[in-house]
Parts: sequence; C-alpha cells; structure tokens
Amino acid sequence: MIIEVRELTKSFGNVKAINNVSFGIARGQMVGLVGPNGAGKTTIVHTLLGLITADSGRISLFGRQLSQHRSEILGRLNFTSPYSSFPGRLTVMENLVICARLYGVRQPRKIIAGLLEQFRIESLADRPVSHLSSGEVTRMALCKAFINSPELLLLDEPTAYMDPYSALQTRATLLDLQRRLGTTIMFTSHNMFEVQQICDHVILLFSGRVLAAGSPIEVTRRILKEERESPALEEVFIRIASMA
Repeated sequence: MIIEVRELTKSFGNVKAINNVSFGIARGQMVGLVGPNGAGKTTIVHTLLGLITADSGRISLFGRQLSQHRSEILGRLNFTSPYSSFPGRLTVMENLVICARLYGVRQPRKIIAGLLEQFRIESLADRPVSHLSSGEVTRMALCKAFINSPELLLLDEPTAYMDPYSALQTRATLLDLQRRLGTTIMFTSHNMFEVQQICDHVILLFSGRVLAAGSPIEVTRRILKEERESPALEEVFIRIASMA
C-alpha cells in the first residue's frame, strides 16, 4: 500500500474531525475522498501532509512512518488546492520555476512548458498570476502539482472554479498523466459525476468516520442497499447529506 492509515483520530476542541479512520490505498489507484462539508476530508489530507498532527493513530506513506521520514516522503509527493496562492506580480512561468527549484527539478522550463501545454494554458506562461481567472489559477496549480513527477498526488477539489468544458479537459489530462506516470492520486470533490467518471476507488466519509469504501458501484450498493447495475454516487451523496 502506498498509503496506510490506521485508527486515525483528530479533535478540534469538542469537535471530532476524524474519528478512528482506517483505510489503505494501493499504488496507481485514482481515489475519490468524498463526503458532505465537515466530514473530515480536508483534515485527513492535511494530516497526511503533516500539516496537522493527529491525536492518535498511525500514518504510513511509501511504507514509511511520516513522523520519522517526513522530508523524504514529502519529496515523493505533491499537493494542490484551488485555495493555493501564488505571488501575483510574478508570471505563471516564474512561479512554476521557483516551485521546480524547490523540488530540485532539472530542466524546469522544458518540463513546465510541457505541463502548461497538457493543461492547455501554454498561452498564459508570460502572464502575471494576478491577471488570471480563478479557473486558470486552478490549472496552473495542477501544473505545479505534477512538476516533480510525484509518486503520490493529493488534490483538493481539482476542478474547482472551472467551466464544464475546462473541467472535462482537466479530467482527461489527469487520467492521461496518472496512467502514463503511474501516479497514485487521491482527491477530494463534491462533484459526484467527476468522481464516478475517473475514480476506481471511493472513500465515503460522514462525521469523521468512513461509512463505505470500494469501487463506485460497491459504495452505491452498500449505501443504497440495492442491487444497482451502475454507480449512482450523487444519489448516495444526497442520501448521506440528508442524515446531517
């Protein structure tokens, strides 16, 4: 397993954001971490990154304990969120070159040019970030996420702020890069159509607990308690959200 989480718990005051969560993710999987607002998705991602320290439990990434091998582990993964910020006066290329140097990437401009082309924003290379739309910044952040050819990629709402066509293109690019590079990707999303389309594994959270995990059809059948022939994750999400 590239990610192993065992009995993870984290509280903020009286609120138990993660409640005895356990799951594993195999190398090369595309995993959707889903659930209503407040389910614990972002807290889990931040804990995997070492930005938050769990109250109890164990995290293993690449077969190593995060607490003991943090620098090595962080060099082998990457993360992005639509809420990431970049210096607005610098251009897209300048920002990404800085990120590449932090990861020790060789020939950064060549790699960045290829990523900008794959995410269809090559025309923005010399534009200051302050002149980009929110959707364009999201795609730039995805270029940053792939800049070190990570073995593991953690994404928070990877198509946020994008119009439907840009989101469609981005999903296709993510799938293509994931298959060619063998990257393991786990992402949070409220877009169940998106998760159903590209994920081979889903982890469904509610109130800090894992309610179900498996393929989209397995999660559908478990939550709806029906022998469905095709996944219905939006119906699953509405059923779970109505429990709040």
